[in-house]
Amino acid sequence: MLPNIKDHSIVVAGVAGIITNGLIAAGHDLSFDTVIAGSLLHDIGKTACLANDDDHAAKGLEICLTHKFETIAEIVAEHVILKNYTPENGFAEKEIVYYADKRVNHDQVVSLEERLAYILERYGMNNEIRCRAIRKNYARCQDLENRMFSFLAFEPADIPELLITQRSAIGAKEKIPLPSNGSDTIGW
Repeated sequence: MLPNIKDHSIVVAGVAGIITNGLIAAGHDLSFDTVIAGSLLHDIGKTACLANDDDHAAKGLEICLTHKFETIAEIVAEHVILKNYTPENGFAEKEIVYYADKRVNHDQVVSLEERLAYILERYGMNNEIRCRAIRKNYARCQDLENRMFSFLAFEPADIPELLITQRSAIGAKEKIPLPSNGSDTIGW
């Protein structure tokens, strides 16, 4: 995994962890460890697909199954597009990773709208069919965001600050020096 993809995955894991802890506190039955593992591995197939047009989620699924990570494989397979999204059935770990991935552009937390703009520019290729599919996927993600945050004690816009607080607490506990990049938003 290339360093920039690893950095992205670490930030996705931070976002997903905050949301998972909040949903667990609100009474939802979720596996924190599964969410974090799925977040860290969600782009495991991306490096192998950079030089071709292969589907990195499908490649990641293959890698996970080869290593017998069956539970994580489903999360990796659906982190780009949720195939079996059922809003009435509570939340699944794959939905949290899917959402967290949509909130992280490179190694920075952004709004869904900012990420959508990036995805349209990068992958839409001025192709109306592709752009329509991307917008449909983001509409699903917006619905998921609305559902999740109706149970959480914080808002989507609070996530960057929660990550900074979390990172500071970990750094203080472990005596890990924090980077000082002069920014209000740091990659986690």
